[in-house]
Amino acid sequence: MITQPEQRMTSTPGSKLADLPQVSRLAPELRRDIAVVSAVLPFKVNNYVLDELIDWSAAPDDPIFRLTFPHRDMLPDSMYQHVAAMLDAGANRAELRAAVAPLRKDLNPHPGDQMEKNVPGDEEGQLSGVQHKYRETALVFPANGQTCHSYCGYCFRWAQFVGISELKQQVDRPERVFGYLRGHHEISDVLLTGGDPMIMKTELLARYVEPLLEPGFEHVRNVRFGTKALSYWPYRFTTDPDADDLLRLFERLVAQGKHVAVMAHFSHPQELRTDAVKQAVRRIKDTGAVIRAQAPIVKHVNDNADAWARMWRELVRLGVVPYYMFVERDTGARDYFALPLHQVVDIYREAISQVSGLERTARGPVMSASPGKVVLDGVTEVGGEKVFVCRFLQARDPNRVNRPFFAAYDEQALWFDDLKPAFGRPDFLE
Repeated sequence: MITQPEQRMTSTPGSKLADLPQVSRLAPELRRDIAVVSAVLPFKVNNYVLDELIDWSAAPDDPIFRLTFPHRDMLPDSMYQHVAAMLDAGANRAELRAAVAPLRKDLNPHPGDQMEKNVPGDEEGQLSGVQHKYRETALVFPANGQTCHSYCGYCFRWAQFVGISELKQQVDRPERVFGYLRGHHEISDVLLTGGDPMIMKTELLARYVEPLLEPGFEHVRNVRFGTKALSYWPYRFTTDPDADDLLRLFERLVAQGKHVAVMAHFSHPQELRTDAVKQAVRRIKDTGAVIRAQAPIVKHVNDNADAWARMWRELVRLGVVPYYMFVERDTGARDYFALPLHQVVDIYREAISQVSGLERTARGPVMSASPGKVVLDGVTEVGGEKVFVCRFLQARDPNRVNRPFFAAYDEQALWFDDLKPAFGRPDFLE
C-alpha cells in the first residue's frame, strides 16, 4: 500500500518560519533575521523541503536552506534596521504591512519592463495576466496558480506573493486569453507560469489548456508549464489525489499533436536525490511530455562549477534536458544572491567543460533583460580592449536575434543594465 504524503506548509506573514522545530535549534540571531526579513519578502516552505531536501546538520550553510530561508543580507541594512525596530516596538500586523509596502517597491518588484512593455491589450483594454514580449511566445498567469509549494529566496516573481494587488499579474477571465491567442497566429508557444500552475487542481488547470485543442488554435504548437513542483512537491505527479488526471491531461495534449514541455526549475543536485522526484520524472516522461531544466546561478546555493556539472549529468541520466543557466535578475534580494558577470562566465565555462556533449544543452549564462534574452558567450580581447562577447537568444526586435555584440569588460557588472557598449560606441548593435 502506497502512503499518500500530506503536504504541510509554513509561510509568511502567517505562521512564523522561525518557530519551526528544525529552525528553533538554530542560533537566536539567525531566528531573529528570519523574522525580520520575512516581514518584507515572502517565504514559504513545506514538509518535503524541510524533511527531504535540507541537510540540517549543515544549516545555515546547506544550499537548500540558503535557497528557501531568509537571511539578513537579503535586505539593505537600513531597511533591515527599520523593520527590526518596528518588530521590537511591538508593531501590529496592520502597522507593519503599511510600513513595509513602500519598502517593497524599492526592491524593483517587476524587472525587465514586465508591466510597462510586456502586457498586451484587446478591445477591452490591457489584458491582465498575459505577457507577450517575444513574437512566438505568450505567458499566461492563471489566477489560481499564483503561489508555489515553497518559495525560492531569489525568486524574481516574489511580487506575486506579497498580497499587493497592483503588483500581481493574473488572468481575470480565461476567455479573453483565448480570444487574444485566436487572433495572434504568430504565437506558437503558450507558457503557463506564476507562481506555479502545478499548485492548481487539474480540473482548473485544464480550463487553461484544453481549449487549445479546439479548431482555431492549430498555430499553438507548444504548451509549456513553468514549475518548481518536481523539486518542492514531486508527489504532484505521483500520489496527489488528481496526479493521474494531470498526467492524462498531458497525454491528451500530446495525442492531439501538441508538444508538452514541463519547464522544471532545479537549482541544485540535492533536489534530484529523492526517490519521489525520480518517480515523478518517469511518470511525466511516460506521457510523451519533455522535461527541460533551468535555474539562475546564485551565491550561497550553486555558485560553483561542480554543482552545475553534477546536476546536468544527473538530469540527463534521468531523461531531463538541461535548458538554461540564468543570471539572477535585478529584483528583490538580488544583492544577496547576485554574482559578477565575469565570475558567472567562468563558472559556466568550467562546468560545461566537465560534461559530455549530451549534457551541454544548457545555454548560458543568460540574462532575461528588457530588450531580450542575452547570452554571455565569453570574455575576450578585441583591438586591444577586453570585452564581453554577447548575443540575443531572443529579443523584442527579432532582427537582433543571434547577432553578436560586444560590451566593455566590467568586473563590477552584475546585470545587463550595468554594461556599456565596447569601443566607445553609443549603442550595442550600432
